[in-house]
Amino acid sequence: MRRRPPRLNLAFHSLFILALIVGLLMLSGQSEGALVDDYLKLAEQGDAQAQYALAVMYGKGQGVEQDSREAVKWLTKAAEQGLAQAQASLGVLYEQGTEVPHDSREAVEWYRKAAEQGHSQAQYNLALMYAHGTGVKQDPNEAFKMMLKAAEQGYVLAQYNLAIMFGRGNGVKKDYNEAVKWWLKAGQQGLAQAQYNLGLIYEHGKGVKQDSSEAVKWWRKAAEQGYAQAQFSLGVMYGQGKGIQKDTEEAVKWWRKAARQGLESAKRMLTQMGQTF
Repeated sequence: MRRRPPRLNLAFHSLFILALIVGLLMLSGQSEGALVDDYLKLAEQGDAQAQYALAVMYGKGQGVEQDSREAVKWLTKAAEQGLAQAQASLGVLYEQGTEVPHDSREAVEWYRKAAEQGHSQAQYNLALMYAHGTGVKQDPNEAFKMMLKAAEQGYVLAQYNLAIMFGRGNGVKKDYNEAVKWWLKAGQQGLAQAQYNLGLIYEHGKGVKQDSSEAVKWWRKAAEQGYAQAQFSLGVMYGQGKGIQKDTEEAVKWWRKAARQGLESAKRMLTQMGQTF
């Protein structure tokens, strides 16, 4: 299992709500304050979507003075009414101890509620909790089940981690063909780590027919996103003329990009060639 990536958070997943709020303002000609009043009326009547919108607005200071306590209050109300996005976001707050006391068990319960409604990011977060035994007894099989649910919905980080689980046999029988399948799905969605792994897979012919040109293709995709190890590997391919025409200048260019990100292997390669970083 790879190191845990940044989690789902209220700010990130409030972008849609903020866009909706802006759109409503443009269509109605209302001021932000008037829109807040309208949401407040609906929220007080028990409208979960309005409660979540208010949580976002208080959290971002959109149309109101920023107030984390009010944000958590309305977020909790929406979550208690069963709004999956609010439940998932509240789980993050409890896991991270942001504006609420840190409580991994409480985080698990909110992730579980959202996951049971099919919320892919909550399924992913819950999978990680089971994988690491955080707030719940460690259970690789349950981690796999949740990761698979999220991956099947197209959640790219779940696809990447599911590939690792298949590759290592964590919570599931080891199956490198399945690992390649899920790395391809994640790579096709643009995840640089998956693209880098695909380069390794094709270069070494592990689970696929060896194909250096295909390795170059995937390493280039990752390298262009700034993934340092892929930049180094792409430089090696240019330097050796593997899967692509030999081009020392291109090799140096990519090694230099990797070196400037602190990759020691790239620095050593440039030093050996008498090149600067």
